[in-house]
Amino acid sequence: MKLVFAPADRSGWPGVSDAQWADWRWQLRNRLCQLDEIAVRIELTPAERAGILLARQRLALAITPHFFSLIDPLDPDCPIRRQVIPRLEETHRGPHEMADPCGEESHSPVPGLVHRYPDRVLLLVTDRCAAYCRYCTRGRLVGGTQEAGFRPELEQALRYIEATETIRDVLISGGDPLLLGDSRLDRLLARLRAIEHVEFLRIGTRIPVFLPQRITSELVAMLRRHHPLWMSIHMNHPREATREVRDACARLADAGIPLGNQTVLLRGVNDDPATMRELVHRLLAMRVRPYYIYQCDPVLGTAHLRSTVQQGLAIIESLRGHTTGYAVPTFVIDAPGGGGKIALAPDCVEELTDRRVVLRNYEGKRFVYRQEGAPRAAVLSEDLADA
Repeated sequence: MKLVFAPADRSGWPGVSDAQWADWRWQLRNRLCQLDEIAVRIELTPAERAGILLARQRLALAITPHFFSLIDPLDPDCPIRRQVIPRLEETHRGPHEMADPCGEESHSPVPGLVHRYPDRVLLLVTDRCAAYCRYCTRGRLVGGTQEAGFRPELEQALRYIEATETIRDVLISGGDPLLLGDSRLDRLLARLRAIEHVEFLRIGTRIPVFLPQRITSELVAMLRRHHPLWMSIHMNHPREATREVRDACARLADAGIPLGNQTVLLRGVNDDPATMRELVHRLLAMRVRPYYIYQCDPVLGTAHLRSTVQQGLAIIESLRGHTTGYAVPTFVIDAPGGGGKIALAPDCVEELTDRRVVLRNYEGKRFVYRQEGAPRAAVLSEDLADA
């Protein structure tokens, strides 16, 4: 059956014209940031009310009308509201939680630049997002909640990249870089593209999901001038795959920008096989390759949103062999303390010697792959006793 992409439900915004709703600047100006404007639209729980009142002590609160329209106003367990509505649980601090769980500060030679891997860097260009995920890894930086504020030193970072010839790949993130104006982003991309040893650029963004109206024809025309350019978007639940998001991704894909998706495994949002399978199928239908599933980082105040590694592995196991390989992302943990991404996979190798490998497939059947001069053949499990 062909997947249906429904438009966002605008019934909560009576009197708003089509032109206003389609204007990304209108969406930003009308973000929901206060208790009273949220409480008139959805039935809040006491924990949500308390969380909203305390939100700025930890992480800014802002939700675009587009994304807010996806919330079930009567369901406190709605997977959309769990991602963006603060809860009192955010004030709880677990023993292993950290402000900087990925150790970015320890790998930052310049404010706003993270150089963890030999050939690539992460360039943070802004501290602002269209909306704020309650599990944000960079909650210490984004939204202007810090007293000192986050001030990336872009010129210093660019000079570092120019001087470091091992850098071939630059990932531009933040905050969300697509909140920069077209001309400013154009100048940044041109400056990076002019560095001879930088082979390709990537943009990490949730704008196509939070604010699909931002993906204008003018923005796309500018981006296509800076190829090879790749983009990683961030979608966690199939309900986020609206018609507007599909169309925004189509504009990017038609401009030759390869799209990948990064999902965070979240308790009560997507930590079950059926939800994740529907999500990856919708992504492929939008020409977005499911790239990573992240184990939720141990950020301060996120225990209520973190699922288990066992559940993540079970989800990967449920996808392998039951859908196309293009739909199976890599499950990773960004190692606490700055160890980088470490891939996790269900254990499909039951035995490994110089002579043979015993493998288990998606059906649970066992096969042998022979090595070191032995006849290379695969045999069914009933032949193992004779191997």
